[in-house]
Amino acid sequence: MAERGAHALALPDDWPAHPDPILALNRMGSFDWDLDTGLLSMDAQTHRIFDLTPEEYDGHPESLGRRVPAAEGRRLDAMVNRALREGRENYGTYMRLRRRDGTLRWIHTQGYIRRDAAGRPHRIIGIIRDATEELDDIAGRQERVERAAARREQTNVVQATTAALAHAHSVQDVIDVVKDSHGLALLGSTSLVLGLVEAGRLRLVAEGPEGSSVPGTRVTRIDEPYPMSEAVRTLSPCFIESPEDFAERYPILWPHITGLRITSAAYLPLIAQGRPIGGMGLLYSGRHGFTQEERNLLVALGSSIAQSLQRAMLYEQEKDLAQGLQQAMLPRTIPSVPGADVAVRYRSGYAGGSLGRDIGGDWYDLIPLPGGRVGAVIGDVQGHDTHAAAVMGQLRIVLRAYAAEGHTPATVMARASVFLHELDTDRFATCLYAEADLSTGVVQVVRAGHIDPLVRHVDGGCRRVEVDGGLPLGLSAEFGDLEYPVCAMELDPGQSLVLCTDGLVEQPGADLDDGMRALVDMIGAGPEDVRDLADQLIAMAEERGGDDDVALLVLRRRALAERRPEGRLQHHVAPGDPEALTRARHMIRATVRSWGARERSDEIELVADELITNALMHTEGAAVVTLRVLSGTDRRLRVEVEDSSSALPRRREPGEQGVSGRGLLLVDRLTDVWGVEARGGGKCLWSEFVMDETDEPT
Repeated sequence: MAERGAHALALPDDWPAHPDPILALNRMGSFDWDLDTGLLSMDAQTHRIFDLTPEEYDGHPESLGRRVPAAEGRRLDAMVNRALREGRENYGTYMRLRRRDGTLRWIHTQGYIRRDAAGRPHRIIGIIRDATEELDDIAGRQERVERAAARREQTNVVQATTAALAHAHSVQDVIDVVKDSHGLALLGSTSLVLGLVEAGRLRLVAEGPEGSSVPGTRVTRIDEPYPMSEAVRTLSPCFIESPEDFAERYPILWPHITGLRITSAAYLPLIAQGRPIGGMGLLYSGRHGFTQEERNLLVALGSSIAQSLQRAMLYEQEKDLAQGLQQAMLPRTIPSVPGADVAVRYRSGYAGGSLGRDIGGDWYDLIPLPGGRVGAVIGDVQGHDTHAAAVMGQLRIVLRAYAAEGHTPATVMARASVFLHELDTDRFATCLYAEADLSTGVVQVVRAGHIDPLVRHVDGGCRRVEVDGGLPLGLSAEFGDLEYPVCAMELDPGQSLVLCTDGLVEQPGADLDDGMRALVDMIGAGPEDVRDLADQLIAMAEERGGDDDVALLVLRRRALAERRPEGRLQHHVAPGDPEALTRARHMIRATVRSWGARERSDEIELVADELITNALMHTEGAAVVTLRVLSGTDRRLRVEVEDSSSALPRRREPGEQGVSGRGLLLVDRLTDVWGVEARGGGKCLWSEFVMDETDEPT
């Protein structure tokens, strides 16, 4: 063993060789291209291949222009850009270089693309070698290389176009893909035209470049002697091999396109499910004829475009149906409300690109109520289909009817829940109903499984109003829990109440509370005008996308210029004091007459007396009576009587001999409008009397 080792050959000092000597011995050079800075480093062998001294090269690729013919440079740039765009790891090609003496030599270059952790290309490391001796027949070899590259290019374009068409949802999306300068134009066509079949005619919907279509052919009959019409009529592609072939077969069209220097053309029928839906024409300059492989490729491309167009047409038909049904279920107009600015918006889930009959159950409504009050509704029926939209339409009408009948907000919500439960449907609905008195700013809010309302302040900023809620509509009736707590809040002049459905809040993978906080921040920083604010919120929803619908209602209470108190009187009537009620009557009579309501003073006094008496008889504690004059579209005197009981008054029939039970009948007959409001742990009965505008306070 030792003897064998003694005769072993010694390794050379420079073994193993480093990459640079290995490349140099094989007459290969290397380069390192930093894509972030644009600098291109080359080793000594690469300088020799380019016939450049190190002093002649400054590290910028543009400096190689004197050695790289323009056509070769464009081809190499296109190849590199395509490799970067398609996510490939390497590229390689043969190309020509011009040496110092003007002669052309062949080289082969190969680059390896390096990407960062995010997948972004940032560096290309490659090798380059002289390939002149390798290519015996330069012209023949180059032609074969170019033909192969062209075939690969065409195949890549068709594949890329097909992939892009898979994401096209509308006819315009398909047109945009067809017109894309990086798409079909790379097939080598000089211009293209695309037409759709409409009532036995072909209507051009796309052309490229702009203005390349022939005047008078925007709309043509399918039986006219045009190549696209023939392709659609016969359901067969029409290939035109030469200018002479074009002029002979289509003498009407040929004189109009001679300026384009067309040498061949391919007109393809766009067929879907056995029927033509359109046609496409690709016109070429500088080429003659089509190989069978090229024909098959173009026919496959036409089939892909036809399938995408049919899918887009069906999508748009379904979208029109969905949006038409949805809009029919929503209020056609929003009434003008004195004392408030209102904006409503609706965004269909179709904007997110969903397919199918996804019709949402989101809705909004604004209900004018007597006494300067208004009801604002926002809701969402479970599901995204026609049934959800139908249930939504019925539920909206029912809620509107119950509110207009004068029921309290809690009763409106409870009755709507019973209606939905009895509708023989498995759907439930979340809803929020806010009844606002715009003269006082008092807002009563009832929530049925819906997200909380928001209030935007006058000076900016926004807060979430947490409202105790009940079960969603339908479920509360099913489980026998029809109690809906009423939250009373005040909306100051200039403040805005914002109601929305969860499509504006929820984001995939995000917590609902985080979405609410983000919405609060956006509203607080948004514009004061309700329309501008609504537009900004919907634009945010559009940008974020998503398949859920969005309903939005923004109500801003105006300043009190239109309806401000001209007089106000408040008096406490203690229980068990016989004289207190008498003093209250005298005070009310004198005050009403001093405010210019002499003609109705007796009616006002009688109603106030009845309300105060009922409060003292049927509740414990004092009654608080408040009188004030409200001015606006009409001048009204408002009487309010508050007590500490949450029990609501009931209208009863007293009978022929009965006395008890006539109170509310009397109030209903004498007042112009009256109602009941929840006030904390008690309630407030109020009534309003229209005053003669000619009367002035004395």
